[in-house]
Parts: sequence; structure tokens; C-alpha cells
Amino acid sequence: MSKSLDTVPYAKGLHEVADGVFAYLQPDGGWGWSNAGLLASDWSSLLIDTLFDLNLTRDMLDSMSTVTSGRPIDVVVNTHANGDHCYGNSLVGGRDGVQIITTEAAAQEMNAMPPSAISALLAIDLGETTNKYVREAFGPFSFDDIDLPPADRTFQGELQLDVGGRTVELIEVGPAHTSGDLIVYLPDASTVFCGDILFINGTPIIWDGPVSNWIDACDRIIGLEADVVVPGHGPLTDAEGVTAVRDYLSFIEKECKERHASGQTAEEAIAEIDLGVYKEWGEWERLAVNVHAIYREIDGESSVQSPLELFSAMAELKSGV
Repeated sequence: MSKSLDTVPYAKGLHEVADGVFAYLQPDGGWGWSNAGLLASDWSSLLIDTLFDLNLTRDMLDSMSTVTSGRPIDVVVNTHANGDHCYGNSLVGGRDGVQIITTEAAAQEMNAMPPSAISALLAIDLGETTNKYVREAFGPFSFDDIDLPPADRTFQGELQLDVGGRTVELIEVGPAHTSGDLIVYLPDASTVFCGDILFINGTPIIWDGPVSNWIDACDRIIGLEADVVVPGHGPLTDAEGVTAVRDYLSFIEKECKERHASGQTAEEAIAEIDLGVYKEWGEWERLAVNVHAIYREIDGESSVQSPLELFSAMAELKSGV
């Protein structure tokens, strides 16, 4: 039985959202401050995502120990390959009796942005504006001693697991936010963990796309009619929160298609799109990445701007440079 969303505060730590189902929340949900989840059966547990560094992941696992001490974690599911959802894998996976599962695409992408690349991004002089932006985003985290064990099991499409007699449905919905996004649906708890298909009160960021897949993923989540929806970032939500994310993506897609058809460049579109109420969301400057992603899709281009270019674009947009 799931709990009323009104009874679960958006506070850091472990919260039971249904019988034997827990969300680990990390306000304020901005860069790196991701959520995770835990499903406990009578004799084992399944962990949904680890966190951005080892210290954060240790704290999370410690908070879960009252649940997992008698029901040890034997499965880790990574919703996608971004580091704030998998960099802590070595503290749980890579040992006897513990299996790491993700999509085939996510497994292939796991080392695309290794911890060393983020450390390098923090060390490079990108100019005062971008340096400040990158430090604010990633400075609170430690990327030392992180080792990513390979996934033990991958899949495409859908995969059903049995966790101590409880059914867990893994549903691939990427490429969208990244190349290999999946959601985790727990039918008996009417709960779905969405990874970064959902940013609540924060702005989605299209690293991969196409945007149509992401919109379809939102519709898929709504169709599950789950009582509890756990986003990758931000507070717990329901169908209303999913609809808001879908509407943002549809709005940006429409703006880009119309502006592209009129001959505007991506840079001109970024400068002129009026976000309206969406500018109240955190990290609204991700508009710069999203417009470039949709323009790339319209033009049929496969090349992606470098992280340096994308972070510079966001930093300059936010600062008004």
C-alpha cells in the first residue's frame, strides 16, 4: 500500500513511500543531487541507483542499513549512465551475490563521462563565468577513488525481476535524457522510479534525445497510473508532475521547430525563447542544451557539442553574458 504524497516531506534521507518501498531524497535536486530507491522483500533488497560520490553513497547505504541488515541488497538497477546515478556502484556491486543490471545502451555509456573527466572540467580555465558555473554544479562532490564495476546483466526493451516474491518491471524508455534510460515499476506498491526522465521543479536536460522519445516516456509513466512517482531529481510527485515535464518538452520542441523553419539559428532561438513559468524551474538555463539537441535532431546531425561548449553556453545564458 502506497502512502499519501502529502505525508512524505522533501527532506534529505530515506522515506518509506509504500510497504517495503523507500525513496532516498536529496534536496534541492539540482546538479548532482539525485534520488535513489530501495525495494525490500522478506529476505533481500533491490537498490535503484547509487549517488554521485562515495561519501554520499556510504551515507545513503548507512541510512538503509536498518532495512538491509537482514535483507541484504543483491540487485542494483541503474536507471541510466550519468554519474550521479551510478558512481557509487563499487560500494554495492562487483562482489559475490550482487548483480548490477541496466540497459545495454546505458552499460555502453557508463564510461563516456568518467569521474576524471568531471575533475578535469573543474580544473580547466573556461573563463570566469563558466568556471563559477561548473564549480557551483560539481564543486560539492568528491570524484576520488571512484571505480565503476561493469554491469552483470543488460537488456533491451523490458525485463521482469522477482525480488523475494515481489515483481519488479524494468522498462527501457531511452534514448531520451541519455542513450539508455529505464524506469522501474513496482506494481504491487503502485510506485514507479523514473530516473532522470523526471526532474520535478527542475529543468529536464536532453543529453541525447530524440525529444519525442522523452515525451512518449512521460506518457508511458502516466499510463501506469502509479500512486507514487519518484523522480531522478526533486520531490515525489504524481501524474500532474509528469504532465508538467511532458508539457515543457512539448513546448521547447514546438518553439524549436517553428524557429528552425523560419531560419533562426539555435543561438538565436536560445536568446529569444520566452520560457514564461518554466523560468521559475531550477536550472532553466538548460534551455541552451535542449535547443541544440532539438536542432541537431531536426538537422539529422549525429555529432554532439563537447561538454565544455555546452556548459559554457548554459553559464553564459544564466549570467546574461
